[in-house]
Amino acid sequence: MNGPVSDRPAIFDRNARRRHRDRSVAQFADHDFVHAAMLDGLAERLSAVKRDFTDMLDLGSWNGGFVPPPGARIARADPGFGFARASGGVQVDEDRLPFADAAFDGVVSAGILDQVDDLPGALTLARRVLRPDGLFLAAFVGAGSFPALKAAFRAAEPDRPVARVHPQIDVRSAGDLLVRAGFALPVADVETLDVGYPNLFRLLDDLRGMAASNALAERHPLSRTALARAADAFAAAAGPDGRTRERIDIVFLTGWSPDASQPKPARRGSATASLAAALKDKPQT
Repeated sequence: MNGPVSDRPAIFDRNARRRHRDRSVAQFADHDFVHAAMLDGLAERLSAVKRDFTDMLDLGSWNGGFVPPPGARIARADPGFGFARASGGVQVDEDRLPFADAAFDGVVSAGILDQVDDLPGALTLARRVLRPDGLFLAAFVGAGSFPALKAAFRAAEPDRPVARVHPQIDVRSAGDLLVRAGFALPVADVETLDVGYPNLFRLLDDLRGMAASNALAERHPLSRTALARAADAFAAAAGPDGRTRERIDIVFLTGWSPDASQPKPARRGSATASLAAALKDKPQT
């Protein structure tokens, strides 16, 4: 099942994204701390769901780290050939899924949806491959992440600002996208990681290792002079311990494929008591 092809200009270079993922396969285990935090968060949310799963899709399988619930079959898919092969899955783009409608009762995705050209389309396809009352769980790096890196790049090129960090989605917009894609009972929340780096190059090494290097369709080379200025600006932001703190916000999404058995929000105007009356009757403290 393929999604519609959009006429709008591409945000990401699909080929560059695949190259970055293939390049990071061998070293990913040394740089997977963000992905590991995502998997922990997804596992925690999944454990709170009191139901059995039979067929699940791991969308963005990386090295196959997601462990499905007992008894569930798992299909794995990744936009990079190397990770798809390492996890025993298939290589697919998230906005061009080949799976049949209603093929799964659970879809999980960790760390890839922030680099998808057509995210609304990808979420819609994820909902379509779910059976009625199927669960969708996802995590990705959200807005507000890497402020020290962004500030360093701005300081390095004050007269020629260039986008060098992927556009990021905030938690509220992420929840709106779930609704737009047709998910029921949508929930979006965020958790934050705080990481200390001794220098800019250690951070850039982590980004390469986690396949998060610049994959924008419009990329511009960074001169050695500008890179040196960025490194100086990053170092100048260090604390007393000599490390510059970097913030990484992880957005978690939970949604359900619509089903008649699900609870419905109360009809507007159906309340039997007014808010004013409730506040008036509240005892004073």
